[in-house]
Amino acid sequence: MALPIRRQLAYWGTATAVFLGALWLLGDVILPFIVGGALAYLLDPVADRLERAGLSRTLATVVISVVAVLAFAVVALLVVPLLIQQGVQLFNAAPTLMAQLQTFVDSRFPNLLEPGSPVHGALDGLGETIRSQGAALAGGVLSSAGNLLSGIVFAVVVPVVTFYLLLDWDDLMANVDRWLPRDHAATIRELARRVDRALAGFVRGQLSVCAILGLFYGLSLMLVGLQYGLAVGVLAGLISFIPYVGSIVGGALAIGLALFQFWEAPLWIGAVVAIFAAGQFVEGNFLTPKLVGGSVGLHPVWLLFALSAFGNLFGFVGMLVAVPVAAMLGVLARFALDQYLDGQLYRGLAAQRADDEAAPDGPPRT
Repeated sequence: MALPIRRQLAYWGTATAVFLGALWLLGDVILPFIVGGALAYLLDPVADRLERAGLSRTLATVVISVVAVLAFAVVALLVVPLLIQQGVQLFNAAPTLMAQLQTFVDSRFPNLLEPGSPVHGALDGLGETIRSQGAALAGGVLSSAGNLLSGIVFAVVVPVVTFYLLLDWDDLMANVDRWLPRDHAATIRELARRVDRALAGFVRGQLSVCAILGLFYGLSLMLVGLQYGLAVGVLAGLISFIPYVGSIVGGALAIGLALFQFWEAPLWIGAVVAIFAAGQFVEGNFLTPKLVGGSVGLHPVWLLFALSAFGNLFGFVGMLVAVPVAAMLGVLARFALDQYLDGQLYRGLAAQRADDEAAPDGPPRT
């Protein structure tokens, strides 16, 4: 006999409260384990493919780990220093760029920038604000990264956790399946499959899209000679998981920089515009349909709300779990809506009686 609904809600509500409480209290402590678990989840399909190719699970995990370490080393040694350098230079150059913009507008629209006007004051302060806030942000990031103890712990724990979780992932999932309440196991498995499809489509696919776009924008802008092109391209790629935002923000920043740098050579300004137009075309017509698909079910507004809410409540750890939790809540909400649309509360007693009369055995006896 199944437990009463109120009893089940009490149990599941308690489990949810415990999870949120642990996230609140242990945020920084569990960060390496959350990152390791996320990496293991993302890499599990790769391990499964290697197994189907004939490798054992242990050998597949070792191969993935070696490739990941080599890729991380290459990125850390070659790309990250250049990216940090360009980012800092861009923040430091903001006052100069704002002054150039002020001069440009003043020469063509002299009445717009009269001393004391709101636009004049805004342009005077905007560049310095960007530089000060950017310097503070960069200093905070570098200070946190330079913390020897936390850096060593994170660098050691994440690969170890990822390795062991990836190695035992199938067994862990089998154990979790055995722990499911028997009366609801089939429903929970179906919901879990839907959540997995949403996460697989969004997280794995969108990470690939962001990486490809960041690489394309960064290299293309560097090839046309745009200053800070790598930093702008990577930024555009990173925020491309929100449709159109990456191309709009990155494109506006890149085109603005191109206007200052290539004002006497409009052909290069057109080249920057063409780069972002091509990136948007490829993303919308090839990358997103192929890598993400159309059945993700994560609306950009819902995703932004989840990132903001979990970031505010739980900090950086909350932002890491925001996407999977948003996907899970979206699946549960659609499941609840389906139950409501198929239930008596929505359809009414008349529809229920019609279904009973149309049943092969007739209406239930009273």
